[in-house]
Amino acid sequence: MAEIGAAPTGPGAPGGLLTVQSGRVMGLEGPPGYGLTRVGLSMLAAHPGTVAVVDVRGWLSPLAAWEAGIAPENLVLVRCTDRARWAQVTATLVEGLGAVYAEVPQGINEQLLRRLGALARARRTALLLRPLRGGLPAGLAHLRLLGEAVAWEGAGAGHGRLTHRLLTLRADGRGVGGVERRIEVEDDGTDAVRVVPGLAPAPSRRAAG
Repeated sequence: MAEIGAAPTGPGAPGGLLTVQSGRVMGLEGPPGYGLTRVGLSMLAAHPGTVAVVDVRGWLSPLAAWEAGIAPENLVLVRCTDRARWAQVTATLVEGLGAVYAEVPQGINEQLLRRLGALARARRTALLLRPLRGGLPAGLAHLRLLGEAVAWEGAGAGHGRLTHRLLTLRADGRGVGGVERRIEVEDDGTDAVRVVPGLAPAPSRRAAG
């Protein structure tokens, strides 16, 4: 079982898909509650040096980032609830840091997102984008991770304590050669989330984005 952000153990290893890459845009898409914020923070934790998180809802606690493995001295947490300033704030971080995780508020213009992606490529910055509603424009992300299912374990017969959750993600885009893959990720809430090996691949087909 590989931690997210760890080096892949072989060609096409699932853990390697969940590694931030300089100059690449990655998308994390899916409903709230699917653990995508924690996945994104765990991916960010593997990047050496200072990283930034853009919180547009005002909910994200630094503790969540620390628990995901980001060292307190390496974390820049920026709260930006003003949609009109979001692109400027995020672009400033992309220009100055090596890795940025940014929630994307609803209604952001597609051209702004594409310019942000171009800036990340030019600056060799790893950029993780988490739309709060809907998805990213087609072709923007080198790799998209889409939350498909979440299963909680630990409580039975209507009582007990939830111990961990199992997330099912679908990966598509150029980062997987245009062929969809499915990944299972285990999160016990105590440390970096881990990729579970052995999940059957998605049916072979070409994927957009």
